Amino acid sequence: MTDQIELHDHDSAPEALDKVIIRFAGDSGDGMQLAGTRFTDSSALFGNDLATFPSYPAEIRAPQGTLFGVSSFQVQIADYDILTAGDQPDVLVAMNPAALKSNLEDLRPNGTVIINTDAFDERNLEKAGYDTSPLEDDTLNSYKVHKIPMEKLTKDAVDGTGVTGRAVLRSKNMLALGVMAWLFNRPPETTIEWIEEKFAKLPEVAAANVAAFKGGYNYGFSTEALRTTYTVRKAALEPGTYTNVSGNTATAWGLIAAAQLAGLDLFYGTYPITPASDILHELARHKHFGVKTFQAEDEIAGVGTAVGAAFGGSLSVTGTSGPGLALKSEAVSLAMMIELPLVVIDVQRGGPSTGLPTKPEQSDLLFAMFGRHGEAPLPVIAISSPSDAFETTIEACRIALKYMTPVILLSDNNVANGSEPWKLPDLGGLPDLKPDFITEPNGENGEFLPYKRDAETFARPWAIPGTPGLEHRVGGLEKNETTGNVSYVPSNHQAMTDVRAWKVANIAHDIPPLEVDDPDGADVLVLGWGSSYPPIKAAVNVLRKSGTKVAQAHLRYLNPFPGNLGEVLDRYDKVLVPELNTGQLRFLLRAEFLREIEGLNKVDATPFKVEEIASKIQELIA
Repeated sequence: MTDQIELHDHDSAPEALDKVIIRFAGDSGDGMQLAGTRFTDSSALFGNDLATFPSYPAEIRAPQGTLFGVSSFQVQIADYDILTAGDQPDVLVAMNPAALKSNLEDLRPNGTVIINTDAFDERNLEKAGYDTSPLEDDTLNSYKVHKIPMEKLTKDAVDGTGVTGRAVLRSKNMLALGVMAWLFNRPPETTIEWIEEKFAKLPEVAAANVAAFKGGYNYGFSTEALRTTYTVRKAALEPGTYTNVSGNTATAWGLIAAAQLAGLDLFYGTYPITPASDILHELARHKHFGVKTFQAEDEIAGVGTAVGAAFGGSLSVTGTSGPGLALKSEAVSLAMMIELPLVVIDVQRGGPSTGLPTKPEQSDLLFAMFGRHGEAPLPVIAISSPSDAFETTIEACRIALKYMTPVILLSDNNVANGSEPWKLPDLGGLPDLKPDFITEPNGENGEFLPYKRDAETFARPWAIPGTPGLEHRVGGLEKNETTGNVSYVPSNHQAMTDVRAWKVANIAHDIPPLEVDDPDGADVLVLGWGSSYPPIKAAVNVLRKSGTKVAQAHLRYLNPFPGNLGEVLDRYDKVLVPELNTGQLRFLLRAEFLREIEGLNKVDATPFKVEEIASKIQELIA
């Protein structure tokens, strides 16, 4: 019975570790994302620094027990400042044979494997492609193995809670979580409180999950093989209030903050697409902040509503991934030509076409730069990590509102679904984004000139529809450079094309210069963008500890580039650009600055490992 299951305390001092990398892996229906997220949250509450990397199938329900259906969640926790979810797991929790086979080669030598032995029957072994059971041959000889009959233990623990039948085994992820909570000294109380709150409307389900969690925790206490436990102490982070945040959540919060700073309603018109959908889900929870979310019937309708909302005076945003950005391109070109503030979020994924919807890639940079017909340059900026998403999103909104232009904000699957501690910002230090709506005619003869430009920004005035005397035309036909009337005059089209390009290029004077981290006077610069920042920074830190001189810089602004980028590149004999594509930033740098740039490129659906970048840097130096 549930009320008879008590938690046992550790009876010996745990072994202290400075960090540990854990991967939960199982079938996509085994709840590994939930278990991994809960372990992460309890570690964040404990005070560890951490970084996560979730990975899951693209199919809504891949065939159960197959390699295609494996879902995993990796987290690194540490007592010091870390940047990535780690290269090789120290511990692998494998809920079935497919999970073991898909992930075992990533486990470090002599690592720990915790196996749900109940799933290793003949049928599941065959689905995973095993000729013999890895529990009985020499497959696991190089690892520390803990064999746990998780399904039997779950049934025993859940008995009497009111949950019956096949629903009983849905709690086995909580049993696995309980084992890990014991093994790594995670406070169980916070997880129990979370379960009871999450399933408050389903008391039998709550009781079953609590019982399974306690059952796993107590199994650790009662089993001799798990008597050695571990702890990772609190990290000495900069003082402040922290929360564990994913990139998509921080992006949504950045949009809400930008709307408040601008004094505008926030409109988010979109169509659900992996891995951007969570931005919509999070924004939909915050209607009390004046947020309006609209789930359209397709990508084109989503951006169309966003263009209309921008015309109507809202802080207007649309979100998508690569395939959706292609569909939105004509409407984004329209917003560029009308010159309306619009933020277009592209959470990149593996492509082309449908590609690899749940895997990371940075392959939309050239599309963001050039993926519109005609001469249609737009500002492009990129988020580097989950904790960077809030600030960079606000910056995208600032540029859009100040310069009356669409802005493409690049995120990607690593940023969107990864998480890390984020120090809450000082709200008083956030910028004032309030726009200057025009309310009176601006022509010498009392007429309204919708394309009369600000002398500093080249931005046209923003007139809210319905304002008396400010009636004007919008649309996709070229407009006269001041009156806004349709114009086919060749010299006018040349002037309008030029001024729209000047406006974007002029933003280079309104962004900070590129900062370079180079304490030792290095000859090699590692330059990155987007989610390559954490592994680049970690690789540079590792090499510097061994005495290697290497400089590092990271681009937030990709169009226009920071004004000092050329001067920075000229200071170094060799420049390395790691990116999850075939060399897109490298292509732009070569074209712009006419110099050789080294690339480290891959599109294998996995993030960079620290060791990969460190090895390439050493190769260049050697």
